[in-house]
Amino acid sequence: MVSVTHAVSPTDAAASIELLAEGLGEVDRSLVEQALTYAESIYDERRLSTGESVRTHALGAALIVASLRLDAEARAAALLFAVGDYDEDYASALEQRFGAGVIRLVDGLRRLNGLRLITHRTANAATPEIRAQLEVLRKMLLAMVEDIRVVLLRLASRTQTLRHLTNVEHEARVEIARESLDIYAPLANRLGVWQLKWELEDLSFRFIEPDTYKRIAKMLDERRVEREQFIHDAMARLRSELAAVGIEAEITGRPKHIYSIYSKMRKKRLDFSQVFDIRALRVLVKEIRDCYTVLGVVHQIWQPIPQEFDDYITKPKGNNYQSLHTAVLAGDGRALEVQIRTFDMHRHAELGVAAHWRYKEGASRGGDYDEKIALLRNLLSWRDEVADSAHWLEQYKRASLDDTIYVLTPQGRVIDLARGATPVDFAYRVHSSLGHRCRGAKIDGHLVPLNTPLESGQTVEIVTVREGGPSRDWLDPRQGYVATARARSKIKSYFAQQDEEDLLARGRSFVTKEMQRDGHGQANIEGLADRLGFKNADALFLAAGRGEVGPRAVQVALRAADAVAAPTPPEPDSIVVGRSRSGDNTDKILVAGVGKLMTALSRCCKPAPPDAIEGFVTRGRGISIHRVDCPDFKELVRQHPERVIAAEWGEEAFASKGGLYQVSIEVQAGDRQGLLRDISDVLSREKINVIAVNTLTKKGTASMRFTLEVGSVGEMRRAMQMIREVSGVNEVQRR
Repeated sequence: MVSVTHAVSPTDAAASIELLAEGLGEVDRSLVEQALTYAESIYDERRLSTGESVRTHALGAALIVASLRLDAEARAAALLFAVGDYDEDYASALEQRFGAGVIRLVDGLRRLNGLRLITHRTANAATPEIRAQLEVLRKMLLAMVEDIRVVLLRLASRTQTLRHLTNVEHEARVEIARESLDIYAPLANRLGVWQLKWELEDLSFRFIEPDTYKRIAKMLDERRVEREQFIHDAMARLRSELAAVGIEAEITGRPKHIYSIYSKMRKKRLDFSQVFDIRALRVLVKEIRDCYTVLGVVHQIWQPIPQEFDDYITKPKGNNYQSLHTAVLAGDGRALEVQIRTFDMHRHAELGVAAHWRYKEGASRGGDYDEKIALLRNLLSWRDEVADSAHWLEQYKRASLDDTIYVLTPQGRVIDLARGATPVDFAYRVHSSLGHRCRGAKIDGHLVPLNTPLESGQTVEIVTVREGGPSRDWLDPRQGYVATARARSKIKSYFAQQDEEDLLARGRSFVTKEMQRDGHGQANIEGLADRLGFKNADALFLAAGRGEVGPRAVQVALRAADAVAAPTPPEPDSIVVGRSRSGDNTDKILVAGVGKLMTALSRCCKPAPPDAIEGFVTRGRGISIHRVDCPDFKELVRQHPERVIAAEWGEEAFASKGGLYQVSIEVQAGDRQGLLRDISDVLSREKINVIAVNTLTKKGTASMRFTLEVGSVGEMRRAMQMIREVSGVNEVQRR
């Protein structure tokens, strides 16, 4: 555990230099002194947005960093944190004066400070989605730095800001406190900087809930110094009693801080009198049997509180946390909590999967992330033990969480991705549809290739098309478009679905042709599928498309149906499918309207009797009927000739009470007043319904397009001939 000394008022820089340089050699001391002098020359009387003097803030943060026993570079960087705001050429100046290490720390701190808008926008929310975003944002803050000392510098700076706000009223005080409680206090907790965590929580709580803070502080009815003295005396007595029975133990203790008391009262719905761990001791021993010996000694010298004993050694918590917890009453009646565990249990609780911060924050297990947090905590502890500070510093720099990157959507949402991820990975991480329609990307407003590796802190915007799918090139590892398993899986699933649609179309075409071949156009496809042992028509089509169902199987099933049921007459509003009566041997669909085979008249050419027509088996939309001279149909025939099926109009299509068909005609005429009215009169006399009209006049020429409902092409042709006779009309043609 890293401890922090009590705050020192940084009003006199000269008097503070001894504290700033505490524990440093002559060379490092000189570096810190030079940084202090240089910072004072730059900052002058400038102030931060909180109203605090920049000089005061820099010195206060540097004193906190010094109390953490960080190296000279970190202390100098704390002093120089704002130089870049007032000196455009600060980078070269700092590197020349203080070295590359200091400038890297200052730059890293400036990057974290640049996230303030994001953290403000994300903090102060209680929904599960926002809590998840806070968790990702905390990880992002850790991952964005190559040197974890930058995070400690940020924590020191925020602590100094809250100390300043205790003495001044500021409009942003509550907002800053909320951000500190949601983002920075948990980070201090994870890194094991307990004293900063406690101070960040207590000061933030003081601003957010001032009345509750004061009430709890009053209920403590004693000053912190007195509580610390109580703990000191309790530790001394227990240490003496354990020595008397031959138990070697490490005993630590601390008074519980105000926010921790409030959190426990709120989560467990306790009254203040029911909180027994306001003062707590922790006892670490070598063996499990020693834990129970210590428990006996504790209960012997102090009175146990009934129902306040938990044996998590015999029955560990779900995260494998092990410890003995008991609460006792000291001689003066004050409650004291005692936790007893072995060193191995403590190491697991503090650094393993049952880490204290996960218990407190309710976060889920994080694999490699947990291991790196454990490494960072160990490094903080090793600082007190390792004589070779250069070795420690190198380990510290390498402890960054570099396996995950954190990037932002244009709306400020934080997205976590594996290192090496590209804009394509980002798009699929946000939404599958966004990934499918991705065609380009912008990073921080600049267009980049789709295989550009992303870096933490970047804002990524995806350029999309309205419809479309991914490129098969994205699956080629040599081209580097995709780095994550999620994106690769989504792309493969898309193409698998497309392949399935191809199989459906191929199978539908096969089954339809086999039905025509034997004169079973009216056969029930669902019934055919059932007789062949498939749950529905689509399953039959897929099997047929894969070649698992052959012509003989279809014919046998169709003839079996003939044997048990007589044919029924066609429904008047359905598609009539049967053998052509044209005398040749060509199987054709006889079309009378819209019906069971999902046959539809195409919108591109709007066929109507007696236009020459053919069918095209679509993907998932049945058979589309086109005029044979339709340009779109000709292109489909060129690309997929195997999906073309012959068709002609059935008798119902020519009946006097047949259906109506939409057709489009175009009229070119000299523009004049009353032209549209005269053409409309012609159509009205012919009793032709007009469902759409588009007109465009340019250089004295009127171009008109009419969409009509007619019973046959003959009606359309008569109307076109009469329109040609209207004054000023130059040309009439079917579109």
